Amino acid sequence: MRPEKRAISAIHTLIRLALLAAALGLGACAQADTASGPQGRGRAIGLFTSLPIFWAESDDLRSLLSNDAPPHWGLAALRRHGEVRAVDSLMGDTGVPVLDGIATLVMAQPRPLAPEENVALDAWVRSGGRLLLFADPLLTEESAYPLGDKRRPQDMVLLSPILDHWKLRLEFEEDQPAGERQLAIGGIGLPVNLPGRLVAAPGSRHCRLLGEGLVAQCRIGNGHVLLVADAAVLEQQHDPQASGRDAALNWLVARLAEAR
Repeated sequence: MRPEKRAISAIHTLIRLALLAAALGLGACAQADTASGPQGRGRAIGLFTSLPIFWAESDDLRSLLSNDAPPHWGLAALRRHGEVRAVDSLMGDTGVPVLDGIATLVMAQPRPLAPEENVALDAWVRSGGRLLLFADPLLTEESAYPLGDKRRPQDMVLLSPILDHWKLRLEFEEDQPAGERQLAIGGIGLPVNLPGRLVAAPGSRHCRLLGEGLVAQCRIGNGHVLLVADAAVLEQQHDPQASGRDAALNWLVARLAEAR
């Protein structure tokens, strides 16, 4: 790589880290006014994702710094349900969980979790947290970044440890036809493209499978988890109203909020 390209790449990385640090700093300040623990979570929504929902993808420094690009429609949709805070790690620098003050956590195609993050997530859910998890075994949304680039969204989700702990397994049918389609769930059409399938362990009774295993709704301790084995609903290049994405995401958030 030429020296000037290496410099630009380094600048991109520093800018993204600075933006993330600022977002997390704002989130930390807001948490100071929110009671912690399962009884005082407020309405804050944490967003932990490798998808370009908070920041648009760009290989051009000028475009990255520009405020002209419209925000991801999914971020605006989530903000209708509460304040949205960026979450980059489930454990703070001192090893303390960072989810106190968050009522709902949305994990969309997250990076692999460290062992201590798996423990922290399980403990948070069992104490009353609500988790909406998009776990796509083969991401179909295109990325501006090439394979191997650390800025690229997670192409294949790797969450076996926590899913095993919750007695779930994510499967993928390799010979299924590619192409977007809608799967009817709860009266809405959920856009999917090469989705996975969730399977509950024999004898497991705390999860209910919907839509041929596309969605699993689980009661974990005092908390609730809604898992979706696809992330096509969050794709940016489609009109969210015309494609049904906005209605589908709103239905998923509302169903999780109403779970008892």
